[in-house]
Amino acid sequence: QVQLVESGGGLVQAGGSLRLSCAASGRTFSTYAMGWFRQAPGKEREFVAAISWGGGSTYYADSVKGRFTISRDNAKNTVYLQMNSLKPEDTAVYYCAAHASGVAYYTTDYDYWGQGTQVTVSS
Repeated sequence: QVQLVESGGGLVQAGGSLRLSCAASGRTFSTYAMGWFRQAPGKEREFVAAISWGGGSTYYADSVKGRFTISRDNAKNTVYLQMNSLKPEDTAVYYCAAHASGVAYYTTDYDYWGQGTQVTVSS
């Protein structure tokens, strides 16, 4: 069992930066691939980024590539999402998720989810 708690969301102007954190409970965190997803009002939850269990492989949605960076610190049971050059279209609730069987891109692949943190980017 893994419990996930996101933090770091907030209101930021376009062009600004935020860093999201996702703290995980459980001693098996380092065996899970981790992902970030987001859901804007009236839209489906979409993939943002993912990182392998050891942190050696990362993957991004085209819409955030070059602006967002996913990383993890297994000693701290935490995964991060550094978001730079934010745009109004990045406004959404951001969720972290854990997957026991490697990096994945679909919500249905993930085993555990956090409660989400709101990111609002003003123009």
